[in-house]
Amino acid sequence: MQKAYFKCAYECFDRTRTHAEISRCAESCSVPITNAQNYFDNEMSVFQERLNRSLVVCQDKFEVAKQQKTRSEAVNDLEHCVNQTVDEAVKTLPNLVSRMKKALSITD
Repeated sequence: MQKAYFKCAYECFDRTRTHAEISRCAESCSVPITNAQNYFDNEMSVFQERLNRSLVVCQDKFEVAKQQKTRSEAVNDLEHCVNQTVDEAVKTLPNLVSRMKKALSITD
């Protein structure tokens, strides 16, 4: 994708074009890169938001457990919840990567 961008931008530099035309041309070359970056940022934001929501649930469970169990038991429960949440999130990464590669037309 970056190679295509640089090739496109290189081709914009033509002595017959004005500075403004060159700028517009080079800017249009960056559209696919910008779109890909926005797509990536959005996917990462969704992933992070899901993880954060799950961790808030763990925190809520910990607050309740502190009142019903010993501090040590509550901390162990929190640690277990966080580990489980992270493990589940990590399991979704291959699918996320695959989806992103497909959307960005990236082949291995």
